[in-house]
Amino acid sequence: MTSMTRSDTPLAESRHHAITTAALVVLFWAIAAVLVATAHLRIDRLSTWGGAAVEIGALIVVAFCYMRFVARSATVDHALLVGIIWLLMTIVAELVIASRMHHGWFALLGSPAKPVLRNVFLFVWIFAPSVFARHEAGD
Repeated sequence: MTSMTRSDTPLAESRHHAITTAALVVLFWAIAAVLVATAHLRIDRLSTWGGAAVEIGALIVVAFCYMRFVARSATVDHALLVGIIWLLMTIVAELVIASRMHHGWFALLGSPAKPVLRNVFLFVWIFAPSVFARHEAGD
C-alpha cells in the first residue's frame, strides 16, 4: 500500500483525537457562554451597545484562544464547523433555559426586540473562530 491510501494514524488515535476535539469545542463554548451571559446581565443594564461590544469582544477572545491553543493548524472549514456548533449549542441553551424559566431568556443571542444586534451575534458566534484559521483546506 502507498501512503496515499493508508492513514498514518491508527483508528484508535483518530477516535481519541475526535473525542478530545469535541470536548474542547464544548469547553470553549461553555467559557464563551458564561462570559457573554455575565456581560449581558451586568453591562447591558448600563449600556446596550457597551454590553454588546463587551460580549462580542469576549466571543472573539475565546475564539482566538481556541484556534491558537487547541486547533493551531486547523483549516477554515474546521473553524466554520466549530462556529456552527457553537451557534447550535447557544440556541439549544437558550431554548432549554427559557423552557425552564417559563419566559424568554436572551442572554446569549440578544433580544428579538433588537434584531440588528441579534443578527450580529448570530454571525459572530459562527465566524469568530474562522477569523483566526491559518489556512484553507486546499493548502
